[in-house]
Amino acid sequence: MLILMADQMTPFALPAYGHRLVRAPFISRLATEGVVFDAAYCNSPLCAPSRAVLMSGLLPSATGAYDNAAPLAPDVPTFAHHLRMLGYLTVLTGKMHFSGSDQLHGFEERLTTDIYPADFNWTPDWDHPEVRPSWYHNMSSVIDAGPCVRTNQLDFDEEVVFTAERRIHDLARSADSRPFCMVVSLTHPHDPFAVPQRFWDLYEGVAIDPPRFIPSSEAIDPHSRRLRFVCAMDETPVSEAQVLRARRAYYGAISYVDEQFARVVATLRSCGLAEDTIIIILSDHGEMLGEHGLWYKMSFREGAARVPLIVHAPGRFLPRRVRHAVSLVDLLATLVELGGGAEPMVRTDGHSLLPSLRGDGGHDAVFGEYLAEGVVAPMLMIRRGGYKFIRSPGDPDQLFDLAEDPGEVSNLAIEPRFASLAGAFLEEIHRRWDVAALRRKVIESQGRRRIIDAALRRGHQHGWDWQPPRDATREYIRTHMDLDDLERNARFPRATGA
Repeated sequence: MLILMADQMTPFALPAYGHRLVRAPFISRLATEGVVFDAAYCNSPLCAPSRAVLMSGLLPSATGAYDNAAPLAPDVPTFAHHLRMLGYLTVLTGKMHFSGSDQLHGFEERLTTDIYPADFNWTPDWDHPEVRPSWYHNMSSVIDAGPCVRTNQLDFDEEVVFTAERRIHDLARSADSRPFCMVVSLTHPHDPFAVPQRFWDLYEGVAIDPPRFIPSSEAIDPHSRRLRFVCAMDETPVSEAQVLRARRAYYGAISYVDEQFARVVATLRSCGLAEDTIIIILSDHGEMLGEHGLWYKMSFREGAARVPLIVHAPGRFLPRRVRHAVSLVDLLATLVELGGGAEPMVRTDGHSLLPSLRGDGGHDAVFGEYLAEGVVAPMLMIRRGGYKFIRSPGDPDQLFDLAEDPGEVSNLAIEPRFASLAGAFLEEIHRRWDVAALRRKVIESQGRRRIIDAALRRGHQHGWDWQPPRDATREYIRTHMDLDDLERNARFPRATGA
């Protein structure tokens, strides 16, 4: 299994999902040959909690991985643990945004450090919502969008792809006969929106599409108002030209991701491993790109909550598009079944996608929780049967008919004729969640982590950031190695002597 993961990549900017301007030929080809989930969602629209859901098959309320500085507990089994139990070699290279001391969570190997810190400094504070976090997003990513020679993110992703290619070569040359699951996780197209010149130039002369839905100031909902404050969107207004430049750079970043994914799979093919490998393309959450006056994520609006999900295994699953709603919480059970297991060894909040992959059924429901910046109480979401319901105490409920109103312009929760449906969703929210208790748990967790972070910043600091192990005495050519054996084993394919 090869899981190719992008960061903050909305499906609405992919040609495989209907975008006519963006160039991503590799992802498009895999989509044509694979199973495309047209209504896949993240369960918590923020990096770390979404990835914790992907790993564990559990919602944040079950694990305590609430935000970008909340750890996934080391006693929570992940899909990497499950696959190791099934005999797999599990490898991670790139971003996974694990906070806390466990930086492996079941992976046997981790080839790079993370791009983000593993400490608790990014802990939100629901007790002081009037204070904007100094370390959070601001509008510089939009204002400064454009071409570049080098960025922090380019440094990271090039290391990720290099280590992935190198490890694939090692797998091809290895005597280890175990099947593998490798996760290759890039940080693009996450902001800041800066891309190399040639990816910027792909869109030279292209009429970049502007955001389609810009609400009037009176129509902005309370949660969106808080997000605009948290990200300094009102403090730093952006021009139409800056919006279009940011969208152009984002499209360029998707083209960059497409090329990197293609490189990894080309290496897989050159080593003769592609035919026997299931390839999965996904993201942790989307990107609003100015829609509804918002940027980044942190919302259950479609642009932020929807993710691409493509499963490419032509010898196993016929090409098809799956219309019903699924989510990242379903991946653990799916990977276990793909790996030869019957079901997860522990309870999860997801369901296997194998029926959908085979075209013989599947579920149609998504449950979401957002417990981080921009709210002061849990924001909960249910998507089922074309309707999406969003509830956060203190805010007006929201109900959208995505079939009739894909832009989420009309809030049906205020319409008398939808009172019964909204009431049924609200009743289900109360059955599934003890919202008041969950809010208390989140605030208590935030308080504990702020104390720990403040304490650990005093005196000598010991970071949890992952340090990839390296033993130079076993690399390349060393005196204790037999040179002929070394060269013979390192060559792929092996020389035939002809």
